[in-house]
Amino acid sequence: MPELPEVETLCRGLMGVLAGRRIRGVIVRRTDLRWPVPDRMLVEKLPGTRIIQIARRAKYLLLETGAGWVIVHLGMSGVLRMVSVDAAPGPHDHIDVLLDSGQGLRLTDPRRFGAVLWGGSDPLGHEVLRHLGPEPLAETFDGQALHALIHHRKRPIKTVLMDGRIIAGIGNIYAVESLFQARLHPLRPATTLTPEECHRLALAIKDRLTAAIARGGTTLRDFRHSDGRPGYFQQSLRLYGREGTPCPICSTPIAALRLGGRASPFCPDCQQKK
Repeated sequence: MPELPEVETLCRGLMGVLAGRRIRGVIVRRTDLRWPVPDRMLVEKLPGTRIIQIARRAKYLLLETGAGWVIVHLGMSGVLRMVSVDAAPGPHDHIDVLLDSGQGLRLTDPRRFGAVLWGGSDPLGHEVLRHLGPEPLAETFDGQALHALIHHRKRPIKTVLMDGRIIAGIGNIYAVESLFQARLHPLRPATTLTPEECHRLALAIKDRLTAAIARGGTTLRDFRHSDGRPGYFQQSLRLYGREGTPCPICSTPIAALRLGGRASPFCPDCQQKK
């Protein structure tokens, strides 16, 4: 699943090619994605309007048009890419937004866990966005803010980091990498973290997310930039996907556990559970 850095990378790439473009038409081939696609709303409201901006909230892309906002989530396998308006659709190409540039923005989603929703004039008030926690890259997100968010929570810290209602957009990859950089065991109850450990963890979260954005995100299976290029942060992953190999810090074999159905690699030496 594309996580925050991948969606931010895509957002920045699309902004340069979509902002100011007029929408000529919308083609919806399938409506049965994670939630029903409001096809009539898109087909009737968007043609003739201009795309004003593209923004991100957590793992959601927000497209502002003259008619209102469109909310997009890529799910597990979704890809947004620019294609020629004449490009023949494949079996998993579900939606095209046709532009006056002769190109189209195409949503491809083989597993159909993605979503395209109508956000109206207030996308942040939509039910999928209004309960999200703060953005981890916001200036106000620091150790003090993190401690206030988690000090009363007894669940494992990794589970808490991945709860978008507490902190928006941190997925499995970056939770693993951030906890390793902060030297915190994924099973530590969040309530046991000290203010100093929260400070360390907040810095690690920002560092890992910022580094991933700078390298274009992580390509594991399906993520691609809007022009089809992969992300390159996978080459900088320290723990994720490296179970059984030596820890890059102490050479102890990297171990793994399952937490919430997700792989959670950790170093038994660097990330000791207190």
